[in-house]
Amino acid sequence: MSIVVVAAVIVGPGGRVLAAQRAEPATLAGGWEFPGGKVDPGESETAALVRECQEELGVEVAVGERVGGDWPLAEGYVMRVWLCSLLSGRPEAKEHLALRWLGPGEYYDVEWLGADLPIMKTVENLLLRD
Repeated sequence: MSIVVVAAVIVGPGGRVLAAQRAEPATLAGGWEFPGGKVDPGESETAALVRECQEELGVEVAVGERVGGDWPLAEGYVMRVWLCSLLSGRPEAKEHLALRWLGPGEYYDVEWLGADLPIMKTVENLLLRD
C-alpha cells in the first residue's frame, strides 16, 4: 500500500505556476517542487491539499483538474497532483526557502526535483492547450 502525498500546481494569471524551494530534508534542500504534503488518516486527498496550502503558504485554494495519475516517489510514496487556483491570500514561504512564480518560458528556470520535473512538463502541456 502506497503512502499518498498530494501536491498543488497553483496557477495564476498568464499561466504562471508557483514553485517552492525545499528547506528540508538535506537531500532535497534547495530543489524546487510543487507545494503539498502527506494525507492524514481519514482525510480526503483534496482536503489535505487545501490544508497543506494553508499551512505551507498561508493561502486558500480551489482544487481543480487532476494532473496525470499516480506519480511514483521513493520509499513507497506516490504523489497525486491537482491544478489549483488562489481563492484568498498571498503565498508566503512558511516552510520553504523561497517561492517563485514562473510564467511560460520560465517554467524550467529553477532546478526541479526529479519527481516534480515530469509533472511540470505535463502541466506545461495542459496550460498550452488552453
